[in-house]
Amino acid sequence: MSGPARDGVARRAHRREPTRSTTTRTDPLEPYRAKRDFVSTPEPSGALAEPRAGGGGRFVVQRHRARSRHYDLRLEIGGVLVSWAVPKGPTLDPSVRSLAVHVEDHPLEYIDFEGVIPRGEYGSGDVIVWDRGTWAPARPEDPAADVAAGELHFDLDGEKLAGRFLLVRTGRHRGRSGREQWLLLHKRDEHAVAGWDPEEHPRSVRSGRTNDEVAAAPEALWRSDAPAAEAEAPAPAPASAPAAPDALGGSGS
Repeated sequence: MSGPARDGVARRAHRREPTRSTTTRTDPLEPYRAKRDFVSTPEPSGALAEPRAGGGGRFVVQRHRARSRHYDLRLEIGGVLVSWAVPKGPTLDPSVRSLAVHVEDHPLEYIDFEGVIPRGEYGSGDVIVWDRGTWAPARPEDPAADVAAGELHFDLDGEKLAGRFLLVRTGRHRGRSGREQWLLLHKRDEHAVAGWDPEEHPRSVRSGRTNDEVAAAPEALWRSDAPAAEAEAPAPAPASAPAAPDALGGSGS
């Protein structure tokens, strides 16, 4: 076997399929890995980290232009980034109730991911680190249990977002994917700002760039086969202008 046929077999073999865990702690990253070909995508494959004691930890919001533009809110819980896709983005306006679709957990390494997911890959499109910082649950005993119960009150301390937020499951499911629909809202506190629109704050807190600028010239690729501390490397200069993202396909990553 040679040429394209051999390459196709290798790529399929590299795409991780869900497997039954042989440990008492199942791997919540199996659905994430099963959807991605890490030969092609610069996203990290990641490893399950040890949970942080006391609840809370880091958070990131990534502005992701895939099949449709959305913002991915990710909270560090239980050694992974528990994630929601928020089509209109998080806001400081307490009068707004934003749809938030619960998606698969992501590895902690994803918290710094900014770049372009190639065409044909799950979630293809450009991604920026729109906001990041730390978060703390209002009830610190077991935030994972609160997520499972469908109601999480938490505080964000980011570069754009701050104050008390609420995520609450609606009981509805979205489309054929069957993903859970939640609502995200900001409580009325000293950080609330009426009329605050995330689209008026378009730049990355990591690089200062917009999605358009990252799509035109991604500065780094993620080497998913390297240790996290060494994984990020400069991207080679493109030979020509990049193709438009996959009609921005595969949203909600």
